[in-house]
Amino acid sequence: MQDTPPSTPAGTEHRFPCVSCGADYHYEPGQTRLVCDHCGDVQQIDASAPRTPVIRELDFLGALRDQLPAQEIEETRVTTCTSCGAQVELGSDTHATECPFCASPVVTGTGTHRHIKPRALLPFALDETAARKAMTDWLGRLWFAPNGLQDYARRGRRMQGIYVPYWTFDADTKSRYTGERGTVYYETRTVMRDGKRQQVQVAKVRWRAVSGRVARFFDDVLVLASASLPKRFTDALEPWDLAALEPYIPEYLAGFRAEGYSVDLETGFAEARARMDAVIARDVRFDIGGDRQRIHGIDTEISAVTFKHILLPVWLAAYKYRGRTYRFVVNGRTGRVQGERPWSAWKIALAVLFGAVLAGAAGYIIALSEGNF
Repeated sequence: MQDTPPSTPAGTEHRFPCVSCGADYHYEPGQTRLVCDHCGDVQQIDASAPRTPVIRELDFLGALRDQLPAQEIEETRVTTCTSCGAQVELGSDTHATECPFCASPVVTGTGTHRHIKPRALLPFALDETAARKAMTDWLGRLWFAPNGLQDYARRGRRMQGIYVPYWTFDADTKSRYTGERGTVYYETRTVMRDGKRQQVQVAKVRWRAVSGRVARFFDDVLVLASASLPKRFTDALEPWDLAALEPYIPEYLAGFRAEGYSVDLETGFAEARARMDAVIARDVRFDIGGDRQRIHGIDTEISAVTFKHILLPVWLAAYKYRGRTYRFVVNGRTGRVQGERPWSAWKIALAVLFGAVLAGAAGYIIALSEGNF
């Protein structure tokens, strides 16, 4: 595979016509091949191309200065959902559709979106059937969910396979810190309890000023580059097997959609930096040692910052049930499921009533055992 992603002309959809019948190929999850939707013809993905074990990072400061090479930038035609803000790449012949993230109707615009190309992706490993089973099994384990929702989801419309955008950041950090190390010791004191004198051990802390240095190299700090899905959902889909990233080639997108990033590079790095700072603070506490730690200040020098724009596979279902939209996401590699859980009012009321009956029965039995009846 190529180390540098191939150029994508503005407004181009990732479609691959079958050499036998002209219909569209789609990528088959878990395989390295394309399969024709119509006649079943099979084409291997880059079967003769050499594998590239290393996916090259891009310079962060160069990107902020708009100094990336031209081959790292592309223009695609996207539509922005006015309900959830998703930016979904579409074909040039599509003018009206339904948002796969929230099931709201959207009308496409005519503009293009200039952005940094993906450098790598994780191909789908689960097909739609496996993703739907994972979702319905998850729904079946939810207490107090309406019975009809699981049935509606099971026989509902197709799930959407979406490549969701992420940033990854690498950085070398060196930090100086000042703080205090606390050593716990005990003093014996005499106290009055129940009219009697008793001796007790009281914990005290002896503090001593300390300073030092810690260093850490961060590799692939992962940051969601989309605002269309609740972050609590996508965070809960982790971990992702980033060691299995493949260099980006459009064949893996055949038959799937790709969301354009709506969180820019600088904003993404701010979140990554906050995660790095939390790890550095943990390192500082470990370096201070002792029984307790106080951190007065950390001065971090960060260098060699690089990044990648990557795509991760998510199966998505957005169902309208009794006037409300429920969204479910499935990790396209592991089958891990997260979503908005619905509640059944009558199930909750029945559970409360059942609990009250049990409590009343327990109270009656206790009263009988104590001879109050």
